[in-house]
Amino acid sequence: MNDVKGKKNEPRGIQSIEVGGQLLLALAHHGRPMALKDLARGAGMTPAKAHPYLVSFIKLGLVEQDGGSGRAGFYGLGPLALQLGLISLQQYDPVRLATPVIEELALQIGHTVAIAVWGTRGPTVVRVAEGPTPVHISMRHGTVMSVAGTASGRLFATWRADDAIALGEPLPDAAAIAAVREAGLATSRDGVVLGVSAAAAPVFDAAGRLVLALTAIGSSASFDTSPTGALTTALRDAATRLSHQLGH
Repeated sequence: MNDVKGKKNEPRGIQSIEVGGQLLLALAHHGRPMALKDLARGAGMTPAKAHPYLVSFIKLGLVEQDGGSGRAGFYGLGPLALQLGLISLQQYDPVRLATPVIEELALQIGHTVAIAVWGTRGPTVVRVAEGPTPVHISMRHGTVMSVAGTASGRLFATWRADDAIALGEPLPDAAAIAAVREAGLATSRDGVVLGVSAAAAPVFDAAGRLVLALTAIGSSASFDTSPTGALTTALRDAATRLSHQLGH
């Protein structure tokens, strides 16, 4: 009976699976093979309790024991864990994942938020979540943004320079690129349209490639472009979470 766990009005689960799963979480968090005692400690259990779980996980292919030189007794994620991870990544479409995120962000920061991807003509808006205050600037699906003159454009010019160069448009200067890398996002105040500001944060895939930008836009009077402000921090944090979901 102890194997079945669940609170009132919650689905009932198998306690032993949840306990053993802490070992898998510890391995995933650590990122490399671990000694039994360290792995058990990371999962909040004794080595004697951890060992039977590891034996079962090894049989399933979720864990493997590292028998390399000087590494005997170390445990790492096995081939099935790798296969499951790859399948999970294949199921993740970046734009689909980001769509509900921009809806939440627009409510959180009080400004319009869009998803921009690299298209044949440059940074292109593919999704828009309107903020509570309308922005009097074109921010519709299919809008193509300047590489050098917008926050989204500078973001792509920083992390997809080859694509930006091939486009043949003017590029941001070296100082602007360095500023984007240092801040981890790009901002624009009164750039394309006077009185309108923007910020764009990068979302990367498992290969470290910039796949989309989360771009917020709003009235300069109420839009904080400070790299450490609440708005840019929320934008950057959301982009980081999406990057982690995509395996970055």
